[in-house]
Amino acid sequence: MVAPDGRTAIVTGGASGIGQAVAERLAGDGFSVALVDRNSEAAAAAAEKIAASGQRAIGVTADVTDRAALAAGLALVHEQLGPVTVLVNSAGLDGFAPFLKISPETWDRILAVNLTGTFNMCQLVLPDMVGAGWGRIVNISSSSTHGGQPFMAHYVSAKSGVNGLTKSLALEFGPKGITVNAIPPGFIDTPMLRAAEQKGLLGGTVEEHEASTPVRRAGRPQDIAAMCAFLVRDEAGYVTGQIIGVNGGRNT
Repeated sequence: MVAPDGRTAIVTGGASGIGQAVAERLAGDGFSVALVDRNSEAAAAAAEKIAASGQRAIGVTADVTDRAALAAGLALVHEQLGPVTVLVNSAGLDGFAPFLKISPETWDRILAVNLTGTFNMCQLVLPDMVGAGWGRIVNISSSSTHGGQPFMAHYVSAKSGVNGLTKSLALEFGPKGITVNAIPPGFIDTPMLRAAEQKGLLGGTVEEHEASTPVRRAGRPQDIAAMCAFLVRDEAGYVTGQIIGVNGGRNT
């Protein structure tokens, strides 16, 4: 399938969960897609799954905190898929610890993956978008930024920074035809959520939390992918600098 106007998208964290769902949706909508993930085997498998359906997709191995690896990965994307005009920053790392027990090393790692990784990708890809006079960036933040979350001060701080970065970039690059928005997902059934459930960190099971969610279900990665699919369209060109919650009414 030919991408809309030859457009290419990069999705970080594209080998699983929300990132994989976004990559699959964008590919289905006709974009060529590069799935960036530090898990090389998972990235390759996810890209092969998309390619088997007739779309163009490649896996790119890189940790979003490794600027040199990202630059090398972007060169590969340019070679195989062309300039990048859509970026979805979905790579993330959660953390649970009492504030007084968070080590400086853990603090740095959580911020590096969630905030600096987003900075890295935006800074590397924006020149392509500026050159094209058109671009779409969607940053995946967290619903925890709405009201905070105990025992996740490092994670909430990092994701709050993503929201702030989103607003600043929207103002700076709007005149160049580029929109930048953030989606803070709320209670999405992903491997990350299930891992937290297994560790007893959710304050109950996923099913118990569903009962207190207004729409009475957990979110699906495809729910986030659907919002991404809208935000990267031409029709969404008047939507920028927004923090658009997809959370089943858990945060309003």
